[in-house]
Amino acid sequence: MISEKMKELVAGSSVIRAMFEEGRLMAKKYGAENVYDFSLGNPNTPPPSTITENILDILSTENSIHGYMNNSGHESTRSAIAKSIGSDLTYNNIVMTVGAAGGLNVILKTILNPDEEVIVFAPFFSEYRHYVSNFNGKLIIIKPDTNSFMPNFAELKQAINKNTKAVIINTPNNPTGVVYSKDTLTKLATILEQKQAEFNSSIYLISDEPYREIVYDNYEVPNVLDFYANTFIAYSYSKSLSLPGERIGYICVSAKMNYASEILSGLNVANRILGFVNAPSLFQKLVEKYVGTPAEIMLYKNNRDILYKHLVELGFDITYPAGAFYLFPKALIEDDVQFCNKAKEFNILLVPGSAFCCKGYFRLAYCVGETTVKNSLDAFTKLAKYYNKPTR
Repeated sequence: MISEKMKELVAGSSVIRAMFEEGRLMAKKYGAENVYDFSLGNPNTPPPSTITENILDILSTENSIHGYMNNSGHESTRSAIAKSIGSDLTYNNIVMTVGAAGGLNVILKTILNPDEEVIVFAPFFSEYRHYVSNFNGKLIIIKPDTNSFMPNFAELKQAINKNTKAVIINTPNNPTGVVYSKDTLTKLATILEQKQAEFNSSIYLISDEPYREIVYDNYEVPNVLDFYANTFIAYSYSKSLSLPGERIGYICVSAKMNYASEILSGLNVANRILGFVNAPSLFQKLVEKYVGTPAEIMLYKNNRDILYKHLVELGFDITYPAGAFYLFPKALIEDDVQFCNKAKEFNILLVPGSAFCCKGYFRLAYCVGETTVKNSLDAFTKLAKYYNKPTR
């Protein structure tokens, strides 16, 4: 018999994964070309063409590639990453992890005491709720500013108290695609510094950055380390190199963080006792060769432009996404779950905004083939017509 807590987790299992599995069944029934699955952020762009060649080269030249290593990972890999980020970092500031998800859990294991609070801004990646729960923390949700989906600073100020341990941000954002500007990060840092002084505490900013390189239209993604001393970065190569199945990423600890040495020691222990022990050795060495490689974004940009234009013309209200590969339109009815269920009747698979703690919206992942996007347009038109939404 599984634990009571696990029973709750199973009952509330990921809506996104459930939609993905449903999409596979629909593809078998109707044909993959007739199903428009926008449910999962699974990159469609292939990895760099030299990946296989470099894997073979590493296997033939690295004698200790399958051996034990420092819990933080290979020093050469960490040095290359630290140099690419800057901000006075060395390899000591980097801990290689099993993706950004592993990194976030390692960070929270290291800093979080039971009943301490972690603040998130809705809409947010739903797994944050479970990551915080893993360590008996409390998730505090800041309601969204649906005009811009930027942080609601007034509510943040009210939410921070003596039990606040961390604030998680995600920029470029999943699911909205918004990118936090320098001005936004400056305001956020100012609030956190004031609250640290008020409560004589350390409040950590955790920046979840798997989409950092996926930005469009010359938008800039500022380096969060430049704004606030007590900052962690959790990063994954899943999106930038299209390697989601390899689960390779890292934690970066600000060189200016309070108790940095103690924190890094804690991260090393957490990395081991959570069962990860190390990030995969082979793929540490592989990503070392691709540090600084720009992401292939033209497919995503083209898909964004096609879908954004079409949906806006159909009357959908959408915040323009500057990064990531998602649209987050307002549903044509108040009940986003019902709306997404109706979309399935047109073979369109979407994720309700409720899964991101933002009712009345839906997420569309456009990291799919361009053919899927173009073939879906008529289905979206029929969906909008069903709700008698006039085109513009």
